[in-house]
Amino acid sequence: MDLAVQRSLFGNVEPAFDASYARLERTWLDGSAWVDHQPEWVAGAELLFDRIIAARPWGQRSREVYERVHAEPRLTAPWTLRSGALLDPPLLEAIRHALSARYGVRFDSVGFNLYRDGRDSVAWHRDQISHLVAEPVVALVSLGERRSFLMRPRGGGRSRSWRLGGGDLLVTGGAAQRTWEHAVPKAAQAGPRISLAYRHGPPQEP
Repeated sequence: MDLAVQRSLFGNVEPAFDASYARLERTWLDGSAWVDHQPEWVAGAELLFDRIIAARPWGQRSREVYERVHAEPRLTAPWTLRSGALLDPPLLEAIRHALSARYGVRFDSVGFNLYRDGRDSVAWHRDQISHLVAEPVVALVSLGERRSFLMRPRGGGRSRSWRLGGGDLLVTGGAAQRTWEHAVPKAAQAGPRISLAYRHGPPQEP
């Protein structure tokens, strides 16, 4: 797949993440929903972008809307721990363990989403997460060109916006996935971006 991101002076830095979370900041969306954000949490994000593009089996899903089938305007490549396959590149497995330890949950799936250009997008929605998870934590790692990531109260209201890409980390928690929606709108001009969504299921039985 021939997708190129704009290169910085540090484009060939070996990928690594900040295990200290030194610049992580929490924003409360309301009294029960929060977002953690750390810009450029992953160093060497451009090289990691290239490796993920080459490693994942990308495909395009279809969705039925008002009895008509539409191709989803982005590519995906989901991964689950149940599959038995290791995350590749291996740094993604190290990230999974680090985020699990930080947030006290067992991240057992990763949604790989590829936005090829500004025409690729995702409309307002909430993630489909088991009702057995009272307060889901979803960790997003964004690589490639920056795109607007919006959140608004469920059903509408004033939105919050982050420009995610370049190795940024954004984590939603508390009631954020229950009472807020999110979207990546279309853009007049945009380069390719990958979003990695680390998610978890209900606690495992002992």
